[in-house]
Amino acid sequence: MRGMDVVYLDNNATTRPAPEVVQAMLPYLQDCWGNPSSVHFFGQRARKAVEDARASVAKLIGCTEAELNFTGSGTEGVNTALRGILAARSPRKRIITSTVEHSATRQLCAQLHKEGAEIVTIRVDGQGMPDLDALSKALDEDVALVSMLWVNNETGVIFPVDQIGTLCRNVRVPFHTDATQAVGKIPVEVCDVAVDAMSFAAHKFHGPKGVGGLYIRRGVRMRPLHIGGPQEHGRRGGTENVPGIVGMGKAAELAREFLPRMPRVAAQRDRLQGEILQRIAGTSVNGSMTHRVSNTTNISFARLEAEAILLLLSERGICASAGAACSSGSLEPSHVLLAMGIDPKIAHGAVRFSLSRYTTEAEIDRALEVLPAAIEKLRQVLPVGV
Repeated sequence: MRGMDVVYLDNNATTRPAPEVVQAMLPYLQDCWGNPSSVHFFGQRARKAVEDARASVAKLIGCTEAELNFTGSGTEGVNTALRGILAARSPRKRIITSTVEHSATRQLCAQLHKEGAEIVTIRVDGQGMPDLDALSKALDEDVALVSMLWVNNETGVIFPVDQIGTLCRNVRVPFHTDATQAVGKIPVEVCDVAVDAMSFAAHKFHGPKGVGGLYIRRGVRMRPLHIGGPQEHGRRGGTENVPGIVGMGKAAELAREFLPRMPRVAAQRDRLQGEILQRIAGTSVNGSMTHRVSNTTNISFARLEAEAILLLLSERGICASAGAACSSGSLEPSHVLLAMGIDPKIAHGAVRFSLSRYTTEAEIDRALEVLPAAIEKLRQVLPVGV
């Protein structure tokens, strides 16, 4: 944006690729472009790069290298896990999920329902936490699988995945979690929790777009989604995206180094949130303020539409979001907030601010300088009434 410094507060949509990630990828775009399935030395240089990256990502999430597969995105990981486990668990057709899932899971479950699956959704409370009693009652050995978020993409609320997984394991039901908003933000030791499959994406922790990961616990039966080659332990045919995988490996290394410093990001988030609530009337935080990741706050501005707020902020160089990037353009209030029981008049004005390790105090200052005036202007010209 010419002549204006951009304040980027939409890191749950995507993150800036770390400079070290870009530098790590370049040789595999320019010089070491061999096919990692080739047996000659040129191909094997690429193969070593892929396996080194696999080791780095496996270390970030706490699994063995044999349990980690590279995918093209977090959405692909969700599709692979749900379709693969469902097919392997036939004739069971019941899938349990929550009312606040990302569209990757929601839309897939809607399609699977058309194909004959039974979908059971577990409600959440006003803080965005799932009803574990309802989950326990819904679980039995006829359930094909359970799929729930680790961290909600709109509110940052952290689900109790270990408790969910333990309930599932007690009745021998596989549990998949979409950890796209968890990996790189909170410690994830997937082998220490009762999780059978976990999907995530590199571009959420300063890696490149177009590459993701899928953890599959050893022994879990799953049919592959992509057929056509022996790559990725036979679970995903097709030549690997070597530069992307290398970038993901470097991003994982950097994320491990930064995790102990996430409290600094939380302090910036809390300052932004606190000042908004203090300076601007008719504001409220959506979702738990204790069980959430360090970088996210979801704030409603009463009597306004989020789209109008975001457009005016964008004109002033402030980038935020109304929720999931995949839902941008929709005039409907967030399904997540409605599922939490939030009044639609409040949900319509919800804006998500998501920070990163690159967010500066000066950027927080700039956002706090612009936002109150923008809200006041909108309330003068575009009241919707509450």
